[in-house]
Amino acid sequence: MSYDMVCLIKQVPDTRNITSDVLREDGTVNRQALPAVVNPDDLFALEMALGVKDKFGGKITVISMGPPMAVEVLKDALSRGADHAILLTDKKFAGADTLATSHVLESAIRKNGNFNLIFCGKQAIDGDTAQVGPQVAEKLNIPQATLAESIEYLHEDEVVIRRVIEGGYERIRGKIPLLITVTNTAERPRPPSVKRLMFWKKAKTRYSVQSEEERKMLLNRGLLIPVWGLEDVGCPAEICGFVGSATWIKRVESVKLTPREHKCFDTSEQ
Repeated sequence: MSYDMVCLIKQVPDTRNITSDVLREDGTVNRQALPAVVNPDDLFALEMALGVKDKFGGKITVISMGPPMAVEVLKDALSRGADHAILLTDKKFAGADTLATSHVLESAIRKNGNFNLIFCGKQAIDGDTAQVGPQVAEKLNIPQATLAESIEYLHEDEVVIRRVIEGGYERIRGKIPLLITVTNTAERPRPPSVKRLMFWKKAKTRYSVQSEEERKMLLNRGLLIPVWGLEDVGCPAEICGFVGSATWIKRVESVKLTPREHKCFDTSEQ
């Protein structure tokens, strides 16, 4: 049995050097003020999906919600072995918290068609909430397996997941369709294929196409990555973006702990 899989992948700001300067007045992050990287955990999720594809066959559709430049993470995923990609971008998606994001992703997954397995990273480094995956599963009304480290058994609609818990691991048995969030202790992500990298680096979205002739050429070669906005996914505007977000960020601080004093003790003394 082959599987129709969806992998949710995100372009995130490099938060290793984040300061309060990157925070806007409305509490959202100015992503242009930081270099963009692929969310690390999402690469582990993609690798798990690729492992299923290698063993059982099927196809993988990667979906990313973000600004037009987020197409770069989709091209990266395609270079690693994904089959299709969809970029979700719209000004009305901007400023979304995890709740609003999950509404858009759920609508996009339904629009994309049939699926057996959905993979996503355990959490994103820009928010560290680990909420989007479970919220998408809830809205799709399907079971979820979180903190997955490996798929130990998969046959027809039955799957056994090894998941990380405090102090060890546990095995859980489930039925597909299933959403799986993957930890960074899973199988190490494979690098992009050179051949696929050379092919997909030429891919574009409608935002960077210069002419109708170029658009047709990209479309014929399968290099025009679809872009879906609010109307395309059919998600109500009032539950998307900043308007539909229940979380408001007041302030971001970079906390550094420094010792106030220290004392030295001679361990030779009794």
